[in-house]
Amino acid sequence: MKILLTIQKRNIAPRFDLTTEVLIALCVDQHILGTPRTILMTRPSSEELCALIIKEGVNTVICGGIEESHLKYLTWKNIQVIDSVIGPYSEALKAVNKGTLRPSIILPETMQGEQAK
Repeated sequence: MKILLTIQKRNIAPRFDLTTEVLIALCVDQHILGTPRTILMTRPSSEELCALIIKEGVNTVICGGIEESHLKYLTWKNIQVIDSVIGPYSEALKAVNKGTLRPSIILPETMQGEQAK
């Protein structure tokens, strides 16, 4: 399974349409194969991001907020979209690899980090 995560610093990017950095990882049998690739986009663009997702053969997209039209397009292309995810992208990658990541989730490390402030 090829996974694309929209990222901003160390977290899942809050908005799909403003994403300028993505991480692509290949996962097989709950293991990440090789080193995930980071791709910097020249500018934020939902259309260019969708084109990259298709070109790369991504199976699953993990993101924050996404417009319904882009969600429907990716779903129509048989790409699973797990949206409204809040928290560190490393935790999201672990959770999707285990099969426990769901839409509209706040990842546990995020809550601990907020309480520590």
